[in-house]
Amino acid sequence: MTDADQTIPSVLACDIGNTSVQIACVEGPKSSSLMSFSNDDLSGLGDGLAAIWGDMGGGGKVAACSVNPEGLAALESASTDAIGQDVLVVGRDLPLPIETDSPHPAGIGADRLCAAAAAYDQLGVACVVADFGSAITIDCVNADGLFQGGAILPGLQMGAKALAAQTAQLPEVRIAEPQCVYGRDTEQAIVNGLVRGARGALRELVEAYATEMGGWPLVILTGGDARIICKDVNDSDMAQAIVDDLVLRGVAIAYYKFMLK
Repeated sequence: MTDADQTIPSVLACDIGNTSVQIACVEGPKSSSLMSFSNDDLSGLGDGLAAIWGDMGGGGKVAACSVNPEGLAALESASTDAIGQDVLVVGRDLPLPIETDSPHPAGIGADRLCAAAAAYDQLGVACVVADFGSAITIDCVNADGLFQGGAILPGLQMGAKALAAQTAQLPEVRIAEPQCVYGRDTEQAIVNGLVRGARGALRELVEAYATEMGGWPLVILTGGDARIICKDVNDSDMAQAIVDDLVLRGVAIAYYKFMLK
């Protein structure tokens, strides 16, 4: 956003994913009071909303993007009960925050579009947004700010669970930084395959996007496993930044776009 920060309203932004709900106060390019709740236990969600709403002085709006209908229903109930506010949902009540090259933009995950919108809003140049969450999404925005599309892969934890569930002897492993180049036992080999495979997918896709666009995009990572994929952006040729609240910032952008209509 280009207006002065004091003219930008606060948004209690919410991201309802497949494994967790994230909430924060977003005001333009700034966010604060980031909280995360597991979908397995959302009992504290109302208290979290009330705490952030209180810090906001009871002003602003509650806005959300969701890829999880049950989680969205829980958020809407908690918001009504705890702070007496309806939830404005991206793609339902709010416009999509970024233009797309898809004939069916409503079929694209709102979280992907919100992350892409926030990245381009801050960078203003062609970029790739890679979200390493329950699923891995690696999406591209061109220099004109048009969401081009991307790729969806199983997330690291999903891959680990699938290997354990669909084989006779492979164990379920804890995802972590690979400890060696060669997996010297089965657990190390699985971790190597999942983590290094995800890194390889990121490199391959960024290279493919760069070839298609005729120039290298900046790469922004987000999601719970982003720091396993890239431990230190200052010592990496894969990414330029890790932004934990990227989707939440995009939710706020969708609300600002709605205000300007």
